[in-house]
Amino acid sequence: MSIKNSELILNSDGSIYHLNLKPSDISDTIIFVGDQDRVIEVTKHFETIEFETQSREFKTQTGIFKGKRISVISTGIGSDNIDIVLNELDALVNIDFKTREIKTNKTSLSIVRIGTSGALQPDIAVDSFVLSSYGIDINGMLQSYNIENIKNESIEQAFVKHTNWSPKKSYPVIVNNSKRLEGLLSSNQTLKGMTATCGGFYGPQGRILRLEIQDDSLNNKMNSFDFNGLRVTNFEMETSAIYGLSKLLGHEACSMNAILANRSLGTISKNPQKTIDKLIVYCLSKLIS
Repeated sequence: MSIKNSELILNSDGSIYHLNLKPSDISDTIIFVGDQDRVIEVTKHFETIEFETQSREFKTQTGIFKGKRISVISTGIGSDNIDIVLNELDALVNIDFKTREIKTNKTSLSIVRIGTSGALQPDIAVDSFVLSSYGIDINGMLQSYNIENIKNESIEQAFVKHTNWSPKKSYPVIVNNSKRLEGLLSSNQTLKGMTATCGGFYGPQGRILRLEIQDDSLNNKMNSFDFNGLRVTNFEMETSAIYGLSKLLGHEACSMNAILANRSLGTISKNPQKTIDKLIVYCLSKLIS
C-alpha cells in the first residue's frame, strides 16, 4: 500500500522533509552527535567529504575515514528530535520514494551516538567514557509506539518499585543496545551501565534553580538502584529513543557518552572539548577495527 503524502513528506527535490537527504546521501554506518558544530569535529578526521547539507539543526556530512564510508548527523537535543531523525533515516533506506511503498528487502543501519552526559554514580570519574548497555526511557516518547517486544519488564518493574515511581509520570521503558556494536566499541577505557534518558535538562534531571520538582530525592533513588549488578550510570536526553526506535525498525545502535559532570559530587570537567575529542577519535578507531 502506498504511503500518503501527508505521512511521508518529501521536499520538491525528492529529499526527506526534515533531514533534506536522499537515499544516496548516507552510509549504512552513521554517527549521531547532538551539536551541529560537532559534526565537523568528527569529519575533520576524514580523508574526504563527498556530501554535506544542513536543514534546521540537522547537519549531515558523509565521507571516507580510513577506507570506510561514514555519515555524521547532528540530531539536536532530545528524544523528540530522535523521533524525526530515526524515522526519516529508516525511510531513506527502507521505503521506495517513487512508489511510496515499503521495500521487501530491508536495510539495517549501524548507529553510534557520540554524546555528552552527567554521571550519577560518585565512582564514575569526570572525563571518563560510559557505554550505555541499556537506555531508560523516562520521557515518554517511546510510549507512542507498540513496544511490548522490546521492553525489559523485569528491570522496569524493579526500577519502578525501588524509586517509588509516580503513576502520574510516563512509565519507564528499558531497552538494550546492539550487542554487536557494544562488543566493537567496548574496551578497558569504557564503563557500562544504564543511561537514563530524560525529557529535559533541568527538572527532569533533578536540577533545581527556581522551580520545585515533583520528587527531589529521585536522583538518590536512581543512584542506589541495583539490578543484579546493573546500575543507572548517567543522565542524558537521547539514548533510549535511539535504542527503542532502532530495535523497532531493525537497526543496530550503541551510545557512547563523554562524562562532563558528576551529579553526585557536583563536579564538572575542566576541559570538556578535550574529552569529547578523545571520545570521537576512540569511536572512529573502533568503527574501522
